[in-house]
Amino acid sequence: MIKIEIPTPDVVLTRKKQLGEKVESVLSSVYGFTDYHRISRDKGGIIMFFNADDELLYVGKARKLRPRVKRHFEDTVSPIKNYRDEVYKIAVIHVESPMEREIYETYIINTLEAKYNTDKVFYK
Repeated sequence: MIKIEIPTPDVVLTRKKQLGEKVESVLSSVYGFTDYHRISRDKGGIIMFFNADDELLYVGKARKLRPRVKRHFEDTVSPIKNYRDEVYKIAVIHVESPMEREIYETYIINTLEAKYNTDKVFYK
């Protein structure tokens, strides 16, 4: 039997209410995540999107984390495009190895039963 432990997130972003004039980027003003700069631009890893009840909505992986997180909120083809308003918290785990990213992603999807992941699902 293989024992896998989900690593502790390196960065956690939480949605904030926008007060006053919208001075942040359009993306931040719409979805309330104003501190993307805390996510590493050049590191790879796992991205987990949670709702306000701390339910896991979606898990993804990326070679470059910050651009990928932003694309989830901009792309018309993002798997979470219809659920962006549900996202309350984004957790990021740095994992440099592509093979380890694949393993962690699949494990997290199935262990925590990600709501909107359709690929790599074995728990249904």
